[in-house]
Parts: sequence; structure tokens; C-alpha cells
Amino acid sequence: MPPLPPLPAPTLFRLAPEHARACLDLDQAALGGIWSLAQWQRELEEEARPGLGLRQGEALLAMACGWLVLDELHITLVAVAPGHRRRGLGRRVLQDLMQTGLASGASRATLEVAAGNGPGKGLYEALGFRTAGIRHGYYRNGEDALIQWVNLKR
Repeated sequence: MPPLPPLPAPTLFRLAPEHARACLDLDQAALGGIWSLAQWQRELEEEARPGLGLRQGEALLAMACGWLVLDELHITLVAVAPGHRRRGLGRRVLQDLMQTGLASGASRATLEVAAGNGPGKGLYEALGFRTAGIRHGYYRNGEDALIQWVNLKR
């Protein structure tokens, strides 16, 4: 049997309401289900809430979402499908979301990351995020969140 052709590189696209089910599925697989389907639909309908995805064929491999508030991009989530981690997909989709925020007038970006999330903290540090505070007991499991910021205009 001849070898299968290589899969195409993931393509970046703007998330829209018709992607709500795929976002919900990735959210559940990667993050344990932060939002409901109705919350995803509302998130994807708002122009001031940019969301980007990376897909390969029809499969959503990674996504990053945020809210534009005045001159700030509040990053609400970054998710990568468990079978596709450690391949730079999270970095790519987050960098593109940060560029989208910058192009929309944001000068800074912020996010919360679980204090024990080593891979997430490493990614954010590599992109210039720095811890500015702590939200004690922020997550459902009681874990603290680190509040991180980065200047988008460098």
C-alpha cells in the first residue's frame, strides 16, 4: 500500500456563529467545557469578540478568543486539541489574535492563566506576557489565576 499523502498545513480563519458546535467540542476536549453552546453562539456573534481558529480539513485543531474593550484585548481562551499539542498551534493562533487586536486599536492584551498551568505559562511568557496580579481561588477547582499583561505595540 503506498504511503498516504501528507496532510495540508492548518489554515487560519475567523470563527463565526456557524462554528459554535466545533468550538464547543474543542472547548470540552481541551478545557473541560468552559462555555455552553448558547454561550459559544453569543460569543461568535459579537464583532467586538474576535475569535480565530486553525483547521485541517473540517477539524478545528486550535482556537483563541478575546474581547476588545477600548484599547485592550482581553483574551478569554486559548485551546488546542489534545492530540495536536506541542506543535506550535496555540502560539500561532494566539499571535494572530494579538495581531487582530492590535489592528483593531488594542495597545495591550491581558489574560488569566492557572497558576499550575506550566505549558500555558511558558507560551505566554514566550510571547511577552508578564504576571501583574493573582486572582485567588479563581477556577472551579479553587486554583489561583495569574493575571498577565503584554504590550502589543513594541
